[in-house]
Amino acid sequence: MEKDLVCGMLVDPAKAAATSVYQGKNYFFCALGCKKKFDANPTQYVGKPAGLVQLGGAQIGILPAPKPAPPPNPLAEYTCPMDPEIRQLGPGTCPKCGMALEPVTATIDDGPNHELIDMTRRFWVCVVLTAPLLAIMLLDMFGVGASNWIQFLFAAPVVLWGGWPFFVRGYQSVLNRHLNMFTLIALGTGAAFLYSIIALLFPAIFPDSFRDHHSGSLAVYFEPAAVIVTLVLLGQVLELRARSQTSSALKALLGLAPKNARIVMPNGVEEDIPIEHVMLGNRLRIRPGEKVPVDGIVREGNSSIDESMVTGEPLPVEKESGSKVTGGTINGTGSLIMEAERVGADTLLSQIVRMVGDAQRSRAPIQRLADVVAGWFVPLVILVAIATFAVWATFGPEPRMSHALVNAVAVLIIACPCALGLATPMSIMVGTGRGAQAGVLIRNAEALEILEKIDTLVVDKTGTLTEGKPRLVEIQPVPGTDGITLLAAAASVEQSSEHPLAAAIVAGAQERGLTLGRTEDFQSFTGGGVSGVVAGRKVIVGKLDFLNEQGVTDADALAAKAEPLQSQGQTAMFVAIDGKAAGIVSVADPIKASTAEAIRSLHDLGLKVSMLTGDNRRTADAVAKALGIDSVEAGVAPGDKHARIEAL
Repeated sequence: MEKDLVCGMLVDPAKAAATSVYQGKNYFFCALGCKKKFDANPTQYVGKPAGLVQLGGAQIGILPAPKPAPPPNPLAEYTCPMDPEIRQLGPGTCPKCGMALEPVTATIDDGPNHELIDMTRRFWVCVVLTAPLLAIMLLDMFGVGASNWIQFLFAAPVVLWGGWPFFVRGYQSVLNRHLNMFTLIALGTGAAFLYSIIALLFPAIFPDSFRDHHSGSLAVYFEPAAVIVTLVLLGQVLELRARSQTSSALKALLGLAPKNARIVMPNGVEEDIPIEHVMLGNRLRIRPGEKVPVDGIVREGNSSIDESMVTGEPLPVEKESGSKVTGGTINGTGSLIMEAERVGADTLLSQIVRMVGDAQRSRAPIQRLADVVAGWFVPLVILVAIATFAVWATFGPEPRMSHALVNAVAVLIIACPCALGLATPMSIMVGTGRGAQAGVLIRNAEALEILEKIDTLVVDKTGTLTEGKPRLVEIQPVPGTDGITLLAAAASVEQSSEHPLAAAIVAGAQERGLTLGRTEDFQSFTGGGVSGVVAGRKVIVGKLDFLNEQGVTDADALAAKAEPLQSQGQTAMFVAIDGKAAGIVSVADPIKASTAEAIRSLHDLGLKVSMLTGDNRRTADAVAKALGIDSVEAGVAPGDKHARIEAL
């Protein structure tokens, strides 16, 4: 019994009206009202975690010692991957299909798959014991018989130990009145093995209808029973491996989050703490190259963050005070201090993992048909097996009863609806799991099934059709200035900038083997450009308006040069040296080598391809024209994209 911390009543965990998870521990309540009070302020009932104090409305850590990962909670909620409506506290087997239950919420420290380990061990032991039985069967075909006792000694461990889980599940299926594949396996192998044991121990009780009419001997079926158990074990191992790989996809997503965070104390002291100790309101340091620990808002500093894990956009996003950041994304070269706003299961990454898990357990419309068929199929198979036995026993050749038993068992085994019951849910589990690893989030099984019927595909541009990594593509100096001087000057200044376009210019200069000079008096103007002094000469790089603001009188003459570049989707940056226009360097996000072929393949499938991008119209049209995309919508804000999809 567990104590309801709100009202003090003792609660049976299996019958609790509500449960709540706090700090990795399950709490049980006698009523929903108690749960709501607990969730509103859990520290009122369980106290603050060790090493935490209250300060300014937020819990601030004081050098807590790292704790080892807790063992799997036996009272966590478990569900059946094939029948998601089945829920219970703690592990067990599904009362409908007999499969092992798995945790509803995936964790990165689930530990080994004990069922897979057990089934694998049983399978290999049974393979070793079944191989001699197959050899005996082959020798018997050539007239070299073997003692039935030898067959029994090899078959007994296979059927009784290797197949024991199937007999247990078959028995449970009868008790629960949900006949399934294990019902047929248990009946078939059990009947064959039990008959063979009786024939071995008490051969005299069998009438002539069971005996070979030439030799008068009784046939035994140890070898078929053992082979069937071994093959079913192989199927279980393969299925459990597929499920384990699917679970690995969720663990890989969870692994994107860092294990530690660096907390900033009110007195300025900084300390690394486990991620699970981070509380709402904590101020956290994000150092260059580190992952953002939780969702929150930037309070100090400037940097660019790679959010491709969430948005798919490979270009880093500039962050400053007031900007939102997402746990699991990667910081660039700057240092940030953030305030935690969503932690634990509330972070976006945790919600994605939960969504993928829910999608794996959702049911496709076609699966409902399979469930209905399977519900009638197993009882029908049993009736057909009984009819088969009766027909062979009455009208079959001698030994009639022996033939009747063999054919009835054959009906039970061959008709086992493994594929009918497992094919659809296994396809959904593996499909959504592999999709998650590839960055494809599938909402539910119905969406996956509907996908086959789509006629329009809407794509983003950056990082989808293009490489998402800007590269230097054009160098256009004015008369009197050579391209090498122009690029070297621009790259020398830009090497002090953290902007992704600046990195493209620097990389382009390095690829061409240029030596970059040392920059003095470097200045960066947000939304405009940069300036600095290189080898005694003042260099300005940025937008055309920025050059005009800096007093470059002939900058407007570069506008005509930039027009054709911009029409091709390139980003032109203007360069001035010592107050005079020196030329243009342009950067572009190149179209992926595989994109054109992919678009052609989609068109061959009869799909219309539409581009929906936040980029400017000129760049979007240039990319669409090069690829033959059917329609383009440019300059669309992220919040408006959902409405455009709905309109389609």
